Amino acid sequence: MQSPPDWPPKPGALRPSPFPHPVLDILHGLACALLFPAYWILDQLLGFWARATRRSGLRWLKAVAGVGASLLLLPLLLLVGLPLALPGFLLWLLLQVWRRPFCYQPPLECWTPPTPWRPPAEPARCFGFLSANLCLLPDGLARFSNLQHSQRRAEALGAVLLAGLRSSRYGATGCSSPGPEAPSGVLIAAVPAGLDFVCLQEVFDLRAARRLVNCLAPSLGPVLYDVGTFGLQPGPHLKLLGSGLLLASRYPLLRAAFWCFPHARREDALASKGLLSAQVQLGILDGRRVVGFLHCTHLHAPNEDGPLRCQQLTLLLDWAEQFEAESRQSDEAVAFSVLLGDLNFDNCSPDHAQEQKHQLFSRFQDPCRLGTRREQPWAVGTILNASTLCHSVACSPEMLRRALEQKEGRRRYLAGPPSGSHRAKPWKGRRVDYITYRGVPGGPLSPVSGRTQGAGSAGAGATPQPDSHPQEVEQVTFSTALAGLTDHLAVGLRLRVAMSS
Repeated sequence: MQSPPDWPPKPGALRPSPFPHPVLDILHGLACALLFPAYWILDQLLGFWARATRRSGLRWLKAVAGVGASLLLLPLLLLVGLPLALPGFLLWLLLQVWRRPFCYQPPLECWTPPTPWRPPAEPARCFGFLSANLCLLPDGLARFSNLQHSQRRAEALGAVLLAGLRSSRYGATGCSSPGPEAPSGVLIAAVPAGLDFVCLQEVFDLRAARRLVNCLAPSLGPVLYDVGTFGLQPGPHLKLLGSGLLLASRYPLLRAAFWCFPHARREDALASKGLLSAQVQLGILDGRRVVGFLHCTHLHAPNEDGPLRCQQLTLLLDWAEQFEAESRQSDEAVAFSVLLGDLNFDNCSPDHAQEQKHQLFSRFQDPCRLGTRREQPWAVGTILNASTLCHSVACSPEMLRRALEQKEGRRRYLAGPPSGSHRAKPWKGRRVDYITYRGVPGGPLSPVSGRTQGAGSAGAGATPQPDSHPQEVEQVTFSTALAGLTDHLAVGLRLRVAMSS
Protein backbone atom coordinates (compact mmCIF):
# COMPACT_ATOMS: atom_id res chain seq x y z
CA MET A 1 0.00 0.00 0.00
CA GLN A 2 1.38 3.38 -0.96
CA SER A 3 1.81 5.88 1.85
CA PRO A 4 -0.54 8.88 1.73
CA PRO A 5 0.83 12.27 0.72
CA ASP A 6 1.13 13.44 4.32
CA TRP A 7 3.78 10.84 5.20
CA PRO A 8 6.30 11.97 6.14
CA PRO A 9 4.66 15.25 7.14
CA LYS A 10 6.35 18.58 6.61
CA PRO A 11 7.54 20.17 9.90
CA GLY A 12 6.09 23.58 9.13
CA ALA A 13 6.98 25.06 12.52
CA LEU A 14 10.62 23.91 12.39
CA ARG A 15 13.38 25.51 10.35
CA PRO A 16 17.11 24.67 10.30
CA SER A 17 18.52 28.03 11.41
CA PRO A 18 17.80 29.35 14.91
CA PHE A 19 17.72 32.87 13.44
CA PRO A 20 14.83 34.34 11.41
CA HIS A 21 17.09 35.91 8.75
CA PRO A 22 20.28 34.68 7.00
CA VAL A 23 22.11 37.93 7.82
CA LEU A 24 21.71 37.24 11.54
CA ASP A 25 23.10 33.76 10.97
CA ILE A 26 26.19 35.20 9.26
CA LEU A 27 26.71 37.73 12.05
CA HIS A 28 26.43 34.97 14.63
CA GLY A 29 29.12 33.00 12.83
CA LEU A 30 31.34 36.09 12.86
CA ALA A 31 30.77 36.60 16.59
CA CYS A 32 31.68 32.98 17.32
CA ALA A 33 34.84 33.27 15.20
CA LEU A 34 35.92 36.34 17.18
CA LEU A 35 35.25 34.56 20.46
CA PHE A 36 36.99 31.30 19.58
CA PRO A 37 40.64 32.28 20.31
CA ALA A 38 39.79 33.41 23.85
CA TYR A 39 37.53 30.38 24.32
CA TRP A 40 40.33 28.02 23.25
CA ILE A 41 42.92 29.64 25.52
CA LEU A 42 40.56 29.61 28.54
CA ASP A 43 39.74 25.98 27.81
CA GLN A 44 43.45 25.12 27.87
CA LEU A 45 43.92 27.00 31.15
CA LEU A 46 41.06 25.05 32.75
CA GLY A 47 42.61 21.83 31.49
CA PHE A 48 45.95 22.61 33.12
CA TRP A 49 44.17 23.55 36.35
CA ALA A 50 42.19 20.30 36.32
CA ARG A 51 45.33 18.22 35.82
CA ALA A 52 47.13 20.15 38.57
CA THR A 53 44.37 19.61 41.14
CA ARG A 54 43.73 15.92 40.44
CA ARG A 55 44.76 13.71 43.28
CA SER A 56 47.87 11.78 42.46
CA GLY A 57 51.21 10.77 43.87
CA LEU A 58 52.72 13.28 41.43
CA ARG A 59 50.27 16.03 42.31
CA TRP A 60 52.92 18.64 43.06
CA LEU A 61 54.70 17.96 39.75
CA LYS A 62 51.44 18.41 37.86
CA ALA A 63 50.77 21.61 39.78
CA VAL A 64 54.17 23.00 38.80
CA ALA A 65 53.60 22.03 35.16
CA GLY A 66 50.13 23.57 35.22
CA VAL A 67 51.36 26.85 36.67
CA GLY A 68 54.15 27.03 34.08
CA ALA A 69 51.76 26.41 31.19
CA SER A 70 49.30 28.97 32.58
CA LEU A 71 52.01 31.62 32.77
CA LEU A 72 52.72 31.02 29.09
CA LEU A 73 49.06 31.14 28.03
CA LEU A 74 47.95 34.20 30.02
CA PRO A 75 49.93 36.71 27.91
CA LEU A 76 48.52 35.08 24.79
CA LEU A 77 45.01 35.51 26.17
CA LEU A 78 45.62 39.18 26.97
CA LEU A 79 47.30 40.03 23.66
CA VAL A 80 45.30 37.97 21.19
CA GLY A 81 42.15 36.59 22.77
CA LEU A 82 40.64 39.52 24.63
CA PRO A 83 40.90 42.22 21.91
CA LEU A 84 38.96 39.94 19.56
CA ALA A 85 36.63 38.56 22.23
CA LEU A 86 35.26 41.90 23.47
CA PRO A 87 33.53 43.00 20.22
CA GLY A 88 32.62 39.39 19.49
CA PHE A 89 30.95 39.01 22.89
CA LEU A 90 28.94 42.23 22.54
CA LEU A 91 27.74 41.17 19.07
CA TRP A 92 26.93 37.67 20.37
CA LEU A 93 24.89 39.10 23.26
CA LEU A 94 22.89 41.32 20.92
CA LEU A 95 22.09 38.46 18.53
CA GLN A 96 20.60 36.30 21.29
CA VAL A 97 17.54 38.58 21.27
CA TRP A 98 16.49 37.04 17.93
CA ARG A 99 17.70 33.49 18.48
CA ARG A 100 15.23 30.61 18.75
CA PRO A 101 16.29 28.19 21.53
CA PHE A 102 17.40 25.28 19.33
CA CYS A 103 18.85 24.28 15.97
CA TYR A 104 16.93 21.84 13.76
CA GLN A 105 18.69 19.39 11.48
CA PRO A 106 16.05 18.28 8.95
CA PRO A 107 16.14 14.73 7.61
CA LEU A 108 18.78 14.16 4.97
CA GLU A 109 17.88 13.11 1.44
CA CYS A 110 19.07 9.58 2.22
CA TRP A 111 16.62 9.34 5.15
CA THR A 112 13.84 6.80 4.80
CA PRO A 113 11.14 7.27 7.45
CA PRO A 114 9.69 4.19 9.14
CA THR A 115 6.46 2.77 7.83
CA PRO A 116 3.64 4.73 9.46
CA TRP A 117 1.77 2.93 12.19
CA ARG A 118 -1.77 2.19 10.98
CA PRO A 119 -4.06 0.84 13.69
CA PRO A 120 -6.14 -1.30 13.64
CA ALA A 121 -4.36 -3.05 10.75
CA GLU A 122 -1.32 -3.14 13.06
CA PRO A 123 -2.89 -3.31 16.56
CA ALA A 124 0.36 -2.80 18.49
CA ARG A 125 3.75 -1.23 17.88
CA CYS A 126 6.90 -1.04 19.99
CA PHE A 127 9.03 2.07 20.38
CA GLY A 128 12.63 2.19 21.59
CA PHE A 129 14.05 5.06 23.68
CA LEU A 130 17.63 5.78 24.79
CA SER A 131 18.90 8.35 27.30
CA ALA A 132 22.62 9.00 27.87
CA ASN A 133 24.72 11.68 29.58
CA LEU A 134 27.85 12.11 27.43
CA CYS A 135 29.81 14.68 29.47
CA LEU A 136 30.76 16.53 26.27
CA LEU A 137 31.76 19.70 28.06
CA PRO A 138 34.53 21.96 26.84
CA ASP A 139 37.67 19.88 27.24
CA GLY A 140 39.03 21.82 30.22
CA LEU A 141 35.80 21.31 32.19
CA ALA A 142 35.48 17.65 31.21
CA ARG A 143 38.90 16.97 32.76
CA PHE A 144 37.45 17.72 36.20
CA SER A 145 35.33 14.56 35.68
CA ASN A 146 38.48 12.60 34.73
CA LEU A 147 37.52 12.70 31.05
CA GLN A 148 39.45 14.44 28.30
CA HIS A 149 39.65 15.08 24.55
CA SER A 150 35.99 16.03 24.12
CA GLN A 151 36.25 16.25 20.33
CA ARG A 152 37.80 12.79 20.04
CA ARG A 153 35.24 11.40 22.44
CA ALA A 154 32.45 12.96 20.37
CA GLU A 155 33.74 11.16 17.28
CA ALA A 156 34.03 7.88 19.18
CA LEU A 157 30.61 8.26 20.83
CA GLY A 158 29.02 8.98 17.47
CA ALA A 159 30.69 5.90 15.97
CA VAL A 160 29.44 3.67 18.80
CA LEU A 161 25.89 4.99 18.54
CA LEU A 162 25.95 4.74 14.75
CA ALA A 163 27.24 1.16 14.83
CA GLY A 164 24.49 0.25 17.26
CA LEU A 165 21.83 1.85 15.09
CA ARG A 166 23.09 0.15 11.94
CA SER A 167 23.30 -3.26 13.61
CA SER A 168 19.66 -3.00 14.63
CA ARG A 169 17.13 -4.38 12.22
CA TYR A 170 16.10 -1.20 10.44
CA GLY A 171 12.45 -0.44 10.72
CA ALA A 172 11.93 -3.03 13.45
CA THR A 173 8.53 -2.47 15.00
CA GLY A 174 7.55 -5.97 16.05
CA CYS A 175 6.51 -6.65 19.62
CA SER A 176 6.56 -9.79 21.67
CA SER A 177 3.28 -11.21 22.84
CA PRO A 178 2.05 -9.65 26.09
CA GLY A 179 2.40 -11.74 29.22
CA PRO A 180 1.66 -11.47 32.93
CA GLU A 181 5.26 -11.34 34.11
CA ALA A 182 6.97 -8.17 35.35
CA PRO A 183 9.20 -6.18 32.99
CA SER A 184 12.79 -7.30 32.87
CA GLY A 185 15.88 -5.18 33.17
CA VAL A 186 19.11 -6.30 31.55
CA LEU A 187 22.72 -5.13 31.65
CA ILE A 188 24.20 -5.20 28.15
CA ALA A 189 27.49 -4.17 26.51
CA ALA A 190 25.91 -2.92 23.26
CA VAL A 191 23.61 -0.10 22.21
CA PRO A 192 20.02 -1.36 22.61
CA ALA A 193 18.44 -2.60 19.40
CA GLY A 194 15.42 -1.03 17.74
CA LEU A 195 15.98 2.58 18.82
CA ASP A 196 13.50 5.20 17.65
CA PHE A 197 14.34 8.14 19.92
CA VAL A 198 17.72 9.17 21.36
CA CYS A 199 18.00 11.86 24.05
CA LEU A 200 21.52 12.96 25.01
CA GLN A 201 22.60 15.24 27.84
CA GLU A 202 25.71 17.35 28.47
CA VAL A 203 26.40 17.92 24.78
CA PHE A 204 27.51 21.43 25.72
CA ASP A 205 30.33 21.79 23.20
CA LEU A 206 28.87 22.92 19.86
CA ARG A 207 31.65 21.33 17.79
CA ALA A 208 30.98 18.02 19.53
CA ALA A 209 27.24 18.45 18.95
CA ARG A 210 27.77 18.89 15.22
CA ARG A 211 29.89 15.75 15.08
CA LEU A 212 27.08 13.80 16.73
CA VAL A 213 24.47 15.29 14.40
CA ASN A 214 26.53 14.20 11.40
CA CYS A 215 26.57 10.65 12.79
CA LEU A 216 22.95 10.37 13.91
CA ALA A 217 21.02 12.22 11.21
CA PRO A 218 21.63 9.74 8.34
CA SER A 219 20.51 6.72 10.39
CA LEU A 220 17.78 8.25 12.54
CA GLY A 221 16.42 11.37 10.89
CA PRO A 222 15.59 14.82 12.30
CA VAL A 223 17.73 16.15 15.17
CA LEU A 224 17.31 19.04 17.63
CA TYR A 225 20.61 20.34 19.04
CA ASP A 226 22.37 23.45 20.43
CA VAL A 227 19.35 23.78 22.71
CA GLY A 228 19.11 26.67 25.17
CA THR A 229 18.44 30.34 25.73
CA PHE A 230 21.74 32.22 25.78
CA GLY A 231 22.86 35.67 26.85
CA LEU A 232 21.16 37.85 29.44
CA GLN A 233 18.06 36.23 30.91
CA PRO A 234 15.54 37.46 33.52
CA GLY A 235 16.95 37.39 37.03
CA PRO A 236 19.28 38.72 35.70
CA HIS A 237 21.34 35.71 34.66
CA LEU A 238 24.09 35.37 32.08
CA LYS A 239 23.88 32.08 30.18
CA LEU A 240 27.07 31.17 28.32
CA LEU A 241 26.35 27.44 27.89
CA GLY A 242 23.22 25.81 26.49
CA SER A 243 21.14 23.06 28.07
CA GLY A 244 23.39 20.32 26.66
CA LEU A 245 20.31 18.49 25.32
CA LEU A 246 20.23 16.75 21.94
CA LEU A 247 17.20 14.85 20.61
CA ALA A 248 17.23 12.59 17.55
CA SER A 249 14.13 10.85 16.22
CA ARG A 250 13.46 8.16 13.64
CA TYR A 251 9.92 9.50 13.27
CA PRO A 252 9.07 12.94 11.83
CA LEU A 253 9.12 15.88 14.24
CA LEU A 254 6.09 18.16 14.10
CA ARG A 255 6.73 20.76 16.78
CA ALA A 256 9.26 21.57 19.50
CA ALA A 257 9.66 24.05 22.36
CA PHE A 258 12.19 24.78 25.10
CA TRP A 259 11.84 26.38 28.54
CA CYS A 260 14.84 27.43 30.64
CA PHE A 261 14.76 26.85 34.40
CA PRO A 262 14.63 30.32 36.02
CA HIS A 263 17.00 29.56 38.91
CA ALA A 264 20.41 27.90 39.16
CA ARG A 265 23.41 27.99 41.47
CA ARG A 266 27.15 27.34 41.48
CA GLU A 267 28.46 25.43 38.45
CA ASP A 268 25.02 25.31 36.84
CA ALA A 269 24.50 29.08 36.94
CA LEU A 270 26.04 29.67 33.50
CA ALA A 271 24.18 26.78 31.81
CA SER A 272 20.73 27.09 30.26
CA LYS A 273 19.28 23.88 31.66
CA GLY A 274 15.59 23.33 31.11
CA LEU A 275 12.97 21.21 29.33
CA LEU A 276 12.96 20.36 25.61
CA SER A 277 9.57 19.09 24.43
CA ALA A 278 8.80 17.65 21.01
CA GLN A 279 5.76 16.23 19.23
CA VAL A 280 6.37 13.38 16.77
CA GLN A 281 4.05 11.75 14.28
CA LEU A 282 3.98 7.96 14.57
CA GLY A 283 1.29 6.99 12.09
CA ILE A 284 -2.22 7.45 10.81
CA LEU A 285 -5.54 6.27 12.26
CA ASP A 286 -8.69 6.76 10.15
CA GLY A 287 -7.13 9.72 8.39
CA ARG A 288 -5.99 11.30 11.68
CA ARG A 289 -2.48 11.62 13.00
CA VAL A 290 -1.10 9.26 15.64
CA VAL A 291 1.39 11.28 17.70
CA GLY A 292 3.67 10.94 20.69
CA PHE A 293 5.26 13.46 23.05
CA LEU A 294 8.89 13.51 24.23
CA HIS A 295 10.12 15.64 27.13
CA CYS A 296 13.92 15.77 27.61
CA THR A 297 15.63 17.40 30.57
CA HIS A 298 18.73 17.65 32.76
CA LEU A 299 18.16 18.91 36.29
CA HIS A 300 20.33 20.99 38.61
CA ALA A 301 23.53 19.15 39.56
CA PRO A 302 24.83 20.27 43.02
CA ASN A 303 23.79 17.57 45.45
CA GLU A 304 22.81 19.84 48.33
CA ASP A 305 20.21 21.75 46.26
CA GLY A 306 17.32 19.28 46.54
CA PRO A 307 14.66 21.99 46.99
CA LEU A 308 15.81 23.64 43.77
CA ARG A 309 15.53 20.34 41.89
CA CYS A 310 12.00 19.91 43.26
CA GLN A 311 11.08 23.37 41.94
CA GLN A 312 12.44 22.36 38.54
CA LEU A 313 10.44 19.12 38.58
CA THR A 314 7.24 21.03 39.32
CA LEU A 315 7.97 23.52 36.55
CA LEU A 316 8.73 20.89 33.94
CA LEU A 317 5.52 19.01 34.71
CA ASP A 318 3.55 22.23 34.13
CA TRP A 319 5.50 22.96 30.94
CA ALA A 320 4.92 19.42 29.62
CA GLU A 321 1.17 19.74 30.22
CA GLN A 322 1.16 23.14 28.53
CA PHE A 323 3.07 21.88 25.48
CA GLU A 324 0.83 18.86 25.03
CA ALA A 325 -2.34 20.95 25.38
CA GLU A 326 -1.13 23.52 22.84
CA SER A 327 0.22 20.94 20.37
CA ARG A 328 -2.53 18.37 20.41
CA GLN A 329 -5.35 18.76 17.91
CA SER A 330 -8.80 17.47 18.81
CA ASP A 331 -8.77 14.65 16.26
CA GLU A 332 -5.27 13.34 17.03
CA ALA A 333 -4.61 9.97 18.62
CA VAL A 334 -1.92 10.21 21.32
CA ALA A 335 0.14 7.06 21.84
CA PHE A 336 2.48 8.07 24.69
CA SER A 337 4.12 10.84 26.65
CA VAL A 338 7.71 10.09 27.72
CA LEU A 339 9.92 12.12 30.07
CA LEU A 340 13.59 11.20 30.05
CA GLY A 341 16.98 12.55 31.03
CA ASP A 342 19.46 13.01 33.86
CA LEU A 343 17.50 14.08 36.96
CA ASN A 344 20.61 14.25 39.20
CA PHE A 345 18.98 12.43 42.12
CA ASP A 346 18.54 8.76 42.91
CA ASN A 347 16.00 6.57 44.65
CA CYS A 348 18.37 5.17 47.29
CA SER A 349 20.18 8.09 48.99
CA PRO A 350 18.72 9.74 52.13
CA ASP A 351 20.01 13.07 50.76
CA HIS A 352 17.33 12.97 48.05
CA ALA A 353 14.28 12.24 50.21
CA GLN A 354 12.41 15.31 48.97
CA GLU A 355 12.92 14.54 45.27
CA GLN A 356 12.05 10.86 45.76
CA LYS A 357 8.55 11.82 46.96
CA HIS A 358 7.82 14.35 44.23
CA GLN A 359 4.52 14.24 42.35
CA LEU A 360 6.49 13.39 39.21
CA PHE A 361 6.16 9.72 40.18
CA SER A 362 2.38 9.94 40.47
CA ARG A 363 2.08 11.42 36.98
CA PHE A 364 4.76 9.46 35.13
CA GLN A 365 5.62 5.80 35.57
CA ASP A 366 9.21 4.79 36.35
CA PRO A 367 9.55 1.09 35.46
CA CYS A 368 12.69 0.72 37.62
CA ARG A 369 10.95 1.95 40.77
CA LEU A 370 8.74 0.03 43.17
CA GLY A 371 8.24 2.95 45.54
CA THR A 372 10.13 5.55 47.55
CA ARG A 373 13.66 4.15 48.06
CA ARG A 374 12.48 0.79 46.71
CA GLU A 375 13.94 -0.34 43.39
CA GLN A 376 13.30 -3.28 41.10
CA PRO A 377 15.78 -6.05 41.96
CA TRP A 378 17.34 -5.77 38.49
CA ALA A 379 17.87 -1.97 38.56
CA VAL A 380 21.49 -0.75 38.73
CA GLY A 381 23.14 2.63 39.17
CA THR A 382 23.93 4.71 36.12
CA ILE A 383 26.71 7.03 37.32
CA LEU A 384 30.27 5.72 37.36
CA ASN A 385 33.06 6.33 39.84
CA ALA A 386 35.14 9.18 38.35
CA SER A 387 38.37 7.92 39.92
CA THR A 388 38.20 4.61 38.02
CA LEU A 389 37.14 5.90 34.60
CA CYS A 390 40.61 5.37 33.12
CA HIS A 391 40.99 1.80 34.39
CA SER A 392 41.12 -0.85 31.68
CA VAL A 393 37.95 -2.53 32.93
CA ALA A 394 36.00 0.75 32.95
CA CYS A 395 37.11 1.44 29.35
CA SER A 396 35.88 -1.90 27.96
CA PRO A 397 32.10 -2.32 27.43
CA GLU A 398 32.19 -6.08 27.90
CA MET A 399 34.60 -6.06 30.86
CA LEU A 400 32.61 -3.32 32.59
CA ARG A 401 29.36 -5.21 32.03
CA ARG A 402 30.83 -8.34 33.61
CA ALA A 403 32.23 -6.30 36.51
CA LEU A 404 28.87 -4.65 37.24
CA GLU A 405 27.21 -8.04 37.44
CA GLN A 406 29.31 -8.72 40.57
CA LYS A 407 28.99 -7.13 44.00
CA GLU A 408 32.66 -6.13 44.17
CA GLY A 409 32.59 -4.70 40.67
CA ARG A 410 29.63 -2.47 41.51
CA ARG A 411 31.35 -1.20 44.65
CA ARG A 412 34.48 -0.39 42.65
CA TYR A 413 33.09 1.12 39.45
CA LEU A 414 29.75 2.69 40.45
CA ALA A 415 29.69 6.05 42.24
CA GLY A 416 29.11 5.97 45.98
CA PRO A 417 26.54 7.92 48.04
CA PRO A 418 26.71 11.66 47.36
CA SER A 419 27.38 12.68 50.95
CA GLY A 420 29.82 9.88 51.73
CA SER A 421 27.31 8.03 53.93
CA HIS A 422 27.25 4.24 54.21
CA ARG A 423 26.36 2.36 51.05
CA ALA A 424 23.22 0.27 50.97
CA LYS A 425 23.73 -3.49 51.00
CA PRO A 426 23.87 -4.89 48.43
CA TRP A 427 25.17 -1.80 46.63
CA LYS A 428 23.43 -1.29 43.28
CA GLY A 429 24.71 2.24 42.64
CA ARG A 430 22.93 5.57 42.13
CA ARG A 431 20.39 5.60 39.30
CA VAL A 432 20.14 9.22 38.20
CA ASP A 433 19.22 8.62 34.53
CA TYR A 434 15.51 8.03 33.99
CA ILE A 435 13.04 7.12 31.25
CA THR A 436 9.48 7.56 32.52
CA TYR A 437 6.21 7.40 30.62
CA ARG A 438 2.47 7.78 30.82
CA GLY A 439 -0.57 7.14 28.65
CA VAL A 440 -3.18 9.71 27.75
CA PRO A 441 -6.49 8.64 29.34
CA GLY A 442 -9.53 9.01 27.15
CA GLY A 443 -7.59 9.39 23.91
CA PRO A 444 -8.35 7.44 20.72
CA LEU A 445 -5.34 5.30 21.59
CA SER A 446 -5.14 3.96 25.10
CA PRO A 447 -2.09 2.10 26.40
CA VAL A 448 -2.49 -1.62 26.86
CA SER A 449 -2.69 -3.05 30.35
CA GLY A 450 0.59 -4.71 31.10
CA ARG A 451 3.62 -5.46 33.17
CA THR A 452 4.73 -2.19 34.71
CA GLN A 453 4.86 -2.95 38.41
CA GLY A 454 5.72 -6.56 39.04
CA ALA A 455 4.69 -8.76 41.90
CA GLY A 456 4.85 -7.26 45.34
CA SER A 457 4.80 -3.62 44.21
CA ALA A 458 1.49 -2.78 45.84
CA GLY A 459 1.18 -1.64 49.41
CA ALA A 460 2.94 0.98 51.48
CA GLY A 461 5.43 3.02 49.53
CA ALA A 462 4.32 1.69 46.14
CA THR A 463 4.37 4.09 43.22
CA PRO A 464 0.85 5.24 42.28
CA GLN A 465 -0.35 4.47 38.77
CA PRO A 466 -0.42 7.60 36.58
CA ASP A 467 -3.68 6.50 34.93
CA SER A 468 -5.96 3.49 34.70
CA HIS A 469 -4.38 2.17 31.48
CA PRO A 470 -0.65 1.61 32.12
CA GLN A 471 1.48 0.94 29.04
CA GLU A 472 3.49 -2.21 28.66
CA VAL A 473 7.22 -2.15 29.17
CA GLU A 474 8.91 -4.89 27.19
CA GLN A 475 12.41 -4.28 28.52
CA VAL A 476 14.65 -1.84 30.35
CA THR A 477 18.34 -1.86 29.42
CA PHE A 478 21.42 -0.55 31.20
CA SER A 479 24.17 -0.30 28.60
CA THR A 480 27.95 -0.15 29.06
CA ALA A 481 28.45 0.45 25.31
CA LEU A 482 29.87 3.93 25.99
CA ALA A 483 32.48 2.70 28.50
CA GLY A 484 35.60 4.87 28.57
CA LEU A 485 33.83 7.70 26.75
CA THR A 486 31.55 9.11 29.47
CA ASP A 487 30.85 8.78 33.18
CA HIS A 488 27.29 7.40 32.87
CA LEU A 489 25.65 4.23 31.67
CA ALA A 490 23.12 4.62 28.88
CA VAL A 491 19.53 3.66 29.72
CA GLY A 492 17.09 2.16 27.23
CA LEU A 493 13.38 1.46 27.30
CA ARG A 494 11.27 -0.57 24.89
CA LEU A 495 7.60 0.38 25.17
CA ARG A 496 4.64 -1.45 23.64
CA VAL A 497 1.59 0.59 22.70
CA ALA A 498 -1.66 -0.89 21.42
CA MET A 499 -5.18 0.22 20.64
CA SER A 500 -7.54 -0.04 23.56
CA SER A 501 -9.97 -2.90 23.32
